[in-house]
Amino acid sequence: MKKRALALILSVVTAMGMLTACGGSTGASTASEPAAEASTEAAAVETEAAEAGEPVESTIYPTPEGVTYTAIAEGKSAPDWTEYEALIKEIKTTTDMENRVALMHKAEDILMGTAAVIPIYYYNDLYLQKTDVEGIYSNLFGFKFFQFATCPRDVLKINLASEPAKVDPALNSSVDGACLAVNMFEGLYTYDAQGQLQPALAENTEVSEDGMTYTFTLRDGLKWSDGTDLTAKDFEYSWKRAAAPETGADYGYMFDAIAQTEDGTLDVTASEDGKTLTVKLVAPCAYFLDLAAFPAYLPVPQAQVEAAEGWETNPGAWAAEAGFVTNGAYTMTSWKHEESIVLTKNDKYYRADEVTIPEIDLMLSADDTAILAAYNSGDLDFADTVPTNEIASLMENEDFHVIDNLGTYYAAFNVNSPLFDGKTVDQAIAMRKAFAILIDRPYIVETVGQTGQKVATSYIPAGMADGNGGTFKENGASYNFPVEDGYYPEEVQDAAIDEAIALLEYAGYKFDENGMLSSETPINITYLTNDGTGHIGVAQIMQQDFAEIGINMTIDTREWNVFLDERKQGNFDFAREGWLADFNDPINMLEMWTSESGNNDCQFGR
Repeated sequence: MKKRALALILSVVTAMGMLTACGGSTGASTASEPAAEASTEAAAVETEAAEAGEPVESTIYPTPEGVTYTAIAEGKSAPDWTEYEALIKEIKTTTDMENRVALMHKAEDILMGTAAVIPIYYYNDLYLQKTDVEGIYSNLFGFKFFQFATCPRDVLKINLASEPAKVDPALNSSVDGACLAVNMFEGLYTYDAQGQLQPALAENTEVSEDGMTYTFTLRDGLKWSDGTDLTAKDFEYSWKRAAAPETGADYGYMFDAIAQTEDGTLDVTASEDGKTLTVKLVAPCAYFLDLAAFPAYLPVPQAQVEAAEGWETNPGAWAAEAGFVTNGAYTMTSWKHEESIVLTKNDKYYRADEVTIPEIDLMLSADDTAILAAYNSGDLDFADTVPTNEIASLMENEDFHVIDNLGTYYAAFNVNSPLFDGKTVDQAIAMRKAFAILIDRPYIVETVGQTGQKVATSYIPAGMADGNGGTFKENGASYNFPVEDGYYPEEVQDAAIDEAIALLEYAGYKFDENGMLSSETPINITYLTNDGTGHIGVAQIMQQDFAEIGINMTIDTREWNVFLDERKQGNFDFAREGWLADFNDPINMLEMWTSESGNNDCQFGR
């Protein structure tokens, strides 16, 4: 496809600042009309849609074999999600690991067949780090560990993102928040500098022969930062709290691996002396120790949580300001909202003698240019983002690092958007496929990413394990992807424009003799994103791609926390998304799309 010069002159693009955790800043919208305008425009093509002919099957992005859709309700265009929900439940409970892999492929087929999730590339991670700073490490899931770093200064100055949305480990769902959590709290397990699981507060772990019961024995002498004892009872409380519906944790579903008692609470029991924690599972879970290292599984201090005003309706109130109790390497001693955070060494941490930097200062910003300026002036020792127009010049700099991640940068449609009003479920899918096949992903990687990201042709990222000793994104005897090793080709196809037009015509849209949308049936769509030069750069390239057939996409840029809330509430047509795996198993990236999940931004099943 011919590419205009727009993206070549962008000075507003970055490679890595695109994590789910990437911070935001004060956002100015380039959208002139609200998303609700789509409802009026959809009505304009409702009659044409109703009269459309036979469904048009995409040859570029074919529906996976054996997958069909019905509407969630009469007159609705969103897909019924009952089969998907049942698959996820079965995946979590089956003991047949080979069948489990097949079920996960089926689940991804259903997800990708909706074309509501539009993968763009698989993540990697870039950052800047001063050469006299050592010992900072990360894992594939984007968690960065600063507690064992060394540097010749008493204060380590870093930037991760802008204002964190949540710092309560149970309520956080962003990677920047997770980085704060793992440096302020410690769980039963953690990750070492090689990215491998290792025991943390758990001195010993016993697993029953059937794999259904875990018994953790805690280390002696564990303390909270206020000097009070930390025991297994704190874990029992914290896990039950995180899983409770009234807590409203986005990650509440991450506790589904644990069985429930008759009263509906988790089957987790601390011994009377607080030394051991016994956990009973629904089914054997190969990744349960990974869960034990995940931020949602970190302990929180019950006394402080429940002493906060309004804690029953605002569960995170206890950690809304600096000074809250922690049990990890650092405590938060200052929080100037939208500006800075100060972390101070916690002398009660069980590995305090290994923590050599007494203070970490965080600059809260998503302004790539300002962050780079601060780094270059010596006001930062570590920067987790770089403007794209600076990447080429920094590539050979010894401060510049690129490391692997396990995750996918993607865009997503709200299946309940007014954009799809008046459409059948198949017409809505055809519309979304039209958008998907127009996107020039290699061009995005080349001009925005620039650090060797791989084009994404599936939602589950390349390299993810399948939970049965293999790699999930591979064709084999029992499963083959619809197109090569994915759901569509890596390269934009010569036939993409003609096929996109055919798909939209099936949905009731009209085109003129030049292959442009008719003014009788316009498509005006709003793309929601947080600030960050890379996010804007990707959006502008997609905007250009869609304009090839007359689709008008405006870009609505919001401040980070507002962006997260709008996306979560489903107040968007089309949005910027990104997901770094929480552990190395496909279920993590599939279970998030169940109707009860707090991370189901597409609004499936709702």
